[in-house]
Amino acid sequence: MKKGLVTKSTGSWYSIRDTETGEIVSCNIRGKLRIQGIKSTNPVAVGDFVEYEVQENSDTGIIKDVLERKNYIIRKSTNLSKQTHILAANLDQAILMVTLAFPETYTIFIDRFLITAEAYRIPAKLIFNKIDLYDEKQREYLKKLINIYEDIGYECIATSVKKNSNISKVTGLLKNNTSLVAGNSGVGKSSLINLVDPNLQLKTSEISDYHKSGKHTTTFAEMFELSIGGFVIDTPGIRGFGLHDIQNEELFHFFPEIFQASENCKYHNCTHVHEPGCAVKVAIEEGTVSQLRYENYLNILFDEETKHR
Repeated sequence: MKKGLVTKSTGSWYSIRDTETGEIVSCNIRGKLRIQGIKSTNPVAVGDFVEYEVQENSDTGIIKDVLERKNYIIRKSTNLSKQTHILAANLDQAILMVTLAFPETYTIFIDRFLITAEAYRIPAKLIFNKIDLYDEKQREYLKKLINIYEDIGYECIATSVKKNSNISKVTGLLKNNTSLVAGNSGVGKSSLINLVDPNLQLKTSEISDYHKSGKHTTTFAEMFELSIGGFVIDTPGIRGFGLHDIQNEELFHFFPEIFQASENCKYHNCTHVHEPGCAVKVAIEEGTVSQLRYENYLNILFDEETKHR
């Protein structure tokens, strides 16, 4: 039995990099493996280590087993019959690229990403791109957001791929790590990765002037080896992250600052919505919990409640 690393998934076929030889072998999976484990549309994900066999008289192989994962991260599945889609496995960090315009990344999207990373115990970082395009009002808003997220403990880097600003910081972040890079279409993921490692020459596309949104250039998650050391996983433009494993009453656990403030709530099962003696509301008044994050918490809480009615 051979061992390999999944570097690309196209739905039914997987590119496996043999851990001994470095050779890339195209593999598919047996039916039995498809229905085992977590309810997801894909039993094998980029970043998985697998055992496989090369078929006789063929240069393709069959994946026999998926080895235990250190971690994984999910998004909502577009396939309604299943709950989730595993984006990637065995990550050192998950990085979300954000743009305040061209296209706009909404803060509720940022917070859903951070909740997902917290839930699966993956360190998360934020990269705010296209700072060269922002007007004064947007630059002020950027400062506010960076203050909010850095105060909670999330590393933030403000970049301009076009002007080559702060790309060295991103290089330091990616070096010798296995990193997922996610974000809405058009935020500049592939362009940024190309700046960090020009040898990769990932496909990029221009923003649609009409919709001010990105066109999908990445259709499947794919892992690339960096010349500086480490691996980066480029993902398709993502519209939503799944919270299917998270109960409504524990949602606040994945907002670190709300969780910390909640220790002083009068009731141990406080939802921080309407209860008397809620320390989270006091923290908002005092400014130690941001109003923006609290509003996103409420929106996500009520959105999940509506879905489960």
